[in-house]
Amino acid sequence: MGAALRRIQLGSALSAFGLGFTVPYLYVYVAQVRDLGAGTAGVVLAVFAMAALAVLPFTGRVIDRRGPLPVLLAASVVASLGAAALGFSSQVTAAVLSAAVLGAGTAVMQPALATMLVRCSDTGTRTRAFAMQFFLQNLGLGIGGLVGGQIVDTERPASFTLLFLIEAVMFLVLGAITATVRMPRTPAVVAGVSGAGDGAPGGGMRAMLSHRAMVQLCVLGFVVFFACYGQFESGLAAYGTEAAGIEPSTLGIALAANTAVIVVAQFVVLRLVERRRRSRVIASVGLIWAFAWIVAGYAGLGHGSQTMATAAMISTYALFGLGESMLSPTVAPLVADLAPESMVGQYNSAFALCKQLALAVGPAVGGPMGASLHGPYIVTFVLFSLGITVLALRLGRRLTPVQDQPSLAAVPSRVVAVSLPESTTAEVPAPVAAVH
Repeated sequence: MGAALRRIQLGSALSAFGLGFTVPYLYVYVAQVRDLGAGTAGVVLAVFAMAALAVLPFTGRVIDRRGPLPVLLAASVVASLGAAALGFSSQVTAAVLSAAVLGAGTAVMQPALATMLVRCSDTGTRTRAFAMQFFLQNLGLGIGGLVGGQIVDTERPASFTLLFLIEAVMFLVLGAITATVRMPRTPAVVAGVSGAGDGAPGGGMRAMLSHRAMVQLCVLGFVVFFACYGQFESGLAAYGTEAAGIEPSTLGIALAANTAVIVVAQFVVLRLVERRRRSRVIASVGLIWAFAWIVAGYAGLGHGSQTMATAAMISTYALFGLGESMLSPTVAPLVADLAPESMVGQYNSAFALCKQLALAVGPAVGGPMGASLHGPYIVTFVLFSLGITVLALRLGRRLTPVQDQPSLAAVPSRVVAVSLPESTTAEVPAPVAAVH
């Protein structure tokens, strides 16, 4: 990677490290440490998500008009203010407003960072750039959560204030590092790849909705995040404790297994998938996740030993991690390759909005089902996972060969150089690529 990409990745990893300090403990902080109650904690978490839904529809157009760097700098300052304010919030109103500011700032960062990665990469390097970002963000979240767990003390509110202040500083560090990046004047998107075959002339939401491949990708993205990420800390956690009878502390081990698989497998998986069709890789993720849900079904419905149930739940989270490591080098770069040069920010923001909707709807649907409707819960999400496979294969029919398999753009010619006498003055026609 070039210097610009390295700086973007470093800033992204440090901001994830800051988020890892606070996200696992936000509910406990509001409900117990500040003694504002479970209801207020639920409102704070909901506001955190709703703030993202409120700002993302407008983020993409601003990114395309002003550039991703100014938007990212503003978002990092806003998120830093929200984190610091939340660390000192002891009243309901202050906690809710601080969560809204923090949620809005962190939501805007996602498409801004994605657009910066697009502008600083090309079709040949974009897959690895997004895979590296996913790897570093998960590593940062995991390390942040582990370090934060050693600092927090529910008897000392000051320990949580320290966590939020560290998070605020990390957001400012993100802004400081990315401010040194010299962005290219024009997007580094290969002509003929972006929007090719199913183009979206012009700009704006109407043009995006007329781009059928992008619409199908957004639907696919919603199902992906609904069936996986939207269940981690809600439905799947409720199912594990209620149906499988695992200890709450085991959920932390399962999440650690998920992160460990991502960290260990990311670049091994990348070597396997980067020369294969993206649509088929995503389709295979659906099959892996369907199997993961079946394993979870055994944990809660198989009437085996408690040890087997615990091992099955941890394996479920690990299988999800394997699928996540396959999605990171495929889905996000595909959004960039579908986007016209003038609409990269809008495409990234639209996909981030679909992700946020799934993360809002997922817990609301999965939480009650996972806690009480154990059999229907497993069947429902096995079907959703198989739906990922179907949607991915259908999407593949709308992609150009290079969009579906970017490595085709980098295939070297097999034409042998032609040697001509020095006296030859006639114009030599361009060689024709060999058929292979």
